[in-house]
Amino acid sequence: MLLTHATLATLTDGYGLVADAAVAITGDRIAWTGPMAELPAAFRAWPETDAQGRLVTAGLIDCHTHAVFAGHRAVEFELRLKGASYEEIARAGGGILSTVTATREATEEELLAQALPRIDQLIAGGATTIEVKSGYGLTVADELKMLRVARRIGQSRPVAVRTTHLAAHAIPPEYKGRAPAYIAEVALPSLRTAQAEGLIDAVDAFCEGIAFSVNELRPLFAEARALGLPVKLHAEQLSDLGGAAFAAGCGALSADHLEYLSPAGIAAMAAAGTVAVILPGAFYTLRQTQAPPIAALRAAGVAMAVATDLNPGSSPLASLTLAMNMACTLFRLTPEEALLGVTAHAARALGLPDRGRIAPGLRADLCLWDADHPAELSYRIGATALHKRIYGGRLD
Repeated sequence: MLLTHATLATLTDGYGLVADAAVAITGDRIAWTGPMAELPAAFRAWPETDAQGRLVTAGLIDCHTHAVFAGHRAVEFELRLKGASYEEIARAGGGILSTVTATREATEEELLAQALPRIDQLIAGGATTIEVKSGYGLTVADELKMLRVARRIGQSRPVAVRTTHLAAHAIPPEYKGRAPAYIAEVALPSLRTAQAEGLIDAVDAFCEGIAFSVNELRPLFAEARALGLPVKLHAEQLSDLGGAAFAAGCGALSADHLEYLSPAGIAAMAAAGTVAVILPGAFYTLRQTQAPPIAALRAAGVAMAVATDLNPGSSPLASLTLAMNMACTLFRLTPEEALLGVTAHAARALGLPDRGRIAPGLRADLCLWDADHPAELSYRIGATALHKRIYGGRLD
C-alpha cells in the first residue's frame, strides 16, 4: 500500500510534522516515509490510498486497561457522589471485590461478550494496541479464565492485545488479613501456570493500603523476573508507600497512577527508565484533588504515557482521545506530550519498541484523522475525529 497526500505527525522530533507526505507499506511494516516530492520511483506504482491532506499519526496504544470484567458499579458511583470514599466502599466489600464476585460467576464466553463492546469503542477511537489485565478473579482458576479471555480478544478483533497478570490486585474475603498467604497460594501459582501456558506478557500488582505492601509483593516480583517477565506497578494512587521506587528498583516497565509520588520515587524512575503512566480517568471519577507531579516528572526526564485505565469502578472510560484531553486539562500535559503518551511512550510502557512512531521498519499501525493539526486530538472533548485506521498494513 502507498498512503499519499498525508500530513504526518511522525513523532521523530517533537510532532515531526511532514506536509504532503507519503508512507509506503509492505506487509505489516513501514518501508518508507517522507515528502511526496521525494517518493522513490520503486514505490510509485504501488496501490494508492489518498489521505486527502488528513492528519496521520501512529496507531494509538492503550497501555493500561482492565477491560475484562463482569457487571458494572454504577451504584458505587452514586454512593461516592453522596459522600462515601473509594476506600470506605472497598473496605465494606464493594469496589474491586464486588466486581470479583460478578467475574467469578461469569463464564469465559460471557466475559468475552461483555468485553468486546468496550474494545470496539477503543478501536473506534483509534486504538491499535491494547493492554488487558486480569485481577478480578483472585483464584487460580478465575485469573487464568480472565487471561484466556484477554488473549481471545486479540483473535476476535483487529487489535494487538498485551496481557498482564494482576492477581495481586486485591485481597479476597477468604484471605482477609492474610496477604502473604494469598500471594503464596494464589498469586504465585497462577503466575507460574499462566506463564507456562503462554497467557501473559507482563506482571502487575496494586501497592496500596487497601491492597499490598512493598514487602508483600517482593516474592511475586522476584518470581516474575525469574520467569523472564517484565513487571509494572499500580503505585502511589491513594498514598505514598514507596511503590514506584520499589518498581523502578526491579527494572519495571512502568509505574502507574502516581498521584502521591515522592521526589525519591521520581528519581528512582528516572534512573531506571521506568515510564510514568498517567491515568486521568480515575482521578476524574474519584474526584481526587492531588494530581501527579507532572512538572517534576517532566523536569526529571521521565517519559509519561497516558491511558484510559478502563475499569468498572474508578475509570469507566473507553476513549483515548478523551483521556488525552483530560491529561491536558486536569494535569497540564501539553497536546504534544499527550500524543506521545498514547503512542511512543505507551509503546515503551509495554516494552514494544516496534510501534508508536511513523518510521521505516516500524509496524504499519496508523490513524487517519479528520484534523489539520495534532493538537486537535487533545483539544476536542472526546469527539473522535478518526477517519480510518490502518492496522498491520491493512486499511479498515
